[in-house]
Amino acid sequence: MSTSSNASLSTPSDVSAVVCTMNSIASIEPCLQSLIDAGMGEIIVVDASSTDGTREIADQLADTVLTDPGTGLGNARNIGIRKTTKPLILNMGSDNVMPPGQLERMINTLEQDGYDGVSALTRIKGTSYPARGLGAWRKGRFRPGPATIIGTPTLFRGDLLRMYPYDPERRFSDDSELCERWQRELGSTFAISDAEVIEIGKTSWGEVSRRCQMYGTSDAEIYRRESENWPASRKVSSLLHPLRSDLLVPIKHLGVREAMMSLPFLVVFTVRRYGAWRRASRRT
Repeated sequence: MSTSSNASLSTPSDVSAVVCTMNSIASIEPCLQSLIDAGMGEIIVVDASSTDGTREIADQLADTVLTDPGTGLGNARNIGIRKTTKPLILNMGSDNVMPPGQLERMINTLEQDGYDGVSALTRIKGTSYPARGLGAWRKGRFRPGPATIIGTPTLFRGDLLRMYPYDPERRFSDDSELCERWQRELGSTFAISDAEVIEIGKTSWGEVSRRCQMYGTSDAEIYRRESENWPASRKVSSLLHPLRSDLLVPIKHLGVREAMMSLPFLVVFTVRRYGAWRRASRRT
């Protein structure tokens, strides 16, 4: 999939953005406006029957607004992906804002280095302790370079994503399932680019709890559906994944002062993710 150094790179006009929303009134306008300002080729919003005015703003700013039946984020993303027409597809969170020049950075990493998908570094906007904790978590956990799993905002090669979309049964997407499947079946490679995207509205413990709920539910879905075919070592690795990725890895890569200040947050985040995993497992 590599691109010749002499070949011209795609531009933002070659990108279809898919934004899934549900009651995102606090962030939907700056999100969509940033995509317009970035020169996006087309903007497709998939809305899950929002009741707070999100749909009305999307109708004004997006090229296409579709309805999400509410069966899960994986299916919602696929609804939007099926309507895309551009060579590249950007999955953008409704709480993400794309600063000037950052989409071009994602495109450069994708095409110059021959990846099938790249993500961006996400910076949290806010000064509360949860916002600073999430910012430290992201800073310590996600760093530019090759990666086996990437998450939103994510730029993919459109032909591949339309042919091999998300698992529609995954309630919270799931990016890890898609990346692992592409690597296994297509030999795909992925990376985190040095582009920076802003995330707004993640400044409360309630937002932290919702994020942990999403991750824990995805953990339970993956373990339930895949673990029967795993050796014991893979099962242990899966069970230890939240501890490693949400606590040990961030602490390792943060400076001493920032690590110490963030440690209580990272412990709470890890415990809540495991709690969500346990609750989701009990329901199935």
